[in-house]
Amino acid sequence: MTGAQKSRPGDLRRQRRHGQHGCWDHLIAAPLWVAYQANLGTLLRTCDAVGACLAVPGTPHYRQALARGDTLPRRSCIHWISSPKDRWLNEERQRGSRIVAVELAEDATRLADLLPARQRTVVLLGHEHNGVPLDVWQLIDEVVEIPMVGQGASLNVAVAGSLVLYRLEGLC
Repeated sequence: MTGAQKSRPGDLRRQRRHGQHGCWDHLIAAPLWVAYQANLGTLLRTCDAVGACLAVPGTPHYRQALARGDTLPRRSCIHWISSPKDRWLNEERQRGSRIVAVELAEDATRLADLLPARQRTVVLLGHEHNGVPLDVWQLIDEVVEIPMVGQGASLNVAVAGSLVLYRLEGLC
């Protein structure tokens, strides 16, 4: 393809979706223990990009973070959680949702081997330093690990969550 045949960024933007997507109720990112506010804005933008929703506690920490970090022209799909986190996860399982945690674990599925979501799926993201609390591990259906070649043990929670969301949506 020559330079004259390539689409320009402005042309690509005009071809893409102009409005926000509604709640497709298929793929839900749940950063339930995230401490750093900037990570929530990044995850919200990724949710918009892949057609997912964000599920977060309705606490002032999360509301302030998303009010500040939402850089999209229109609000994306957010599910505000009012019940305790473990009860919400249990309710999701009872609804038939598959709970996929992004975490380090011996029996984890490598990101490259993760299959696209074929049912309603909740992507569970833990605290930046402590991960997903042990008391909810019994509610997890699958653990996904992102292989690391360097010295670091894990990626930033927003980056890790974004990679898994793109993979579950079948976009990479």
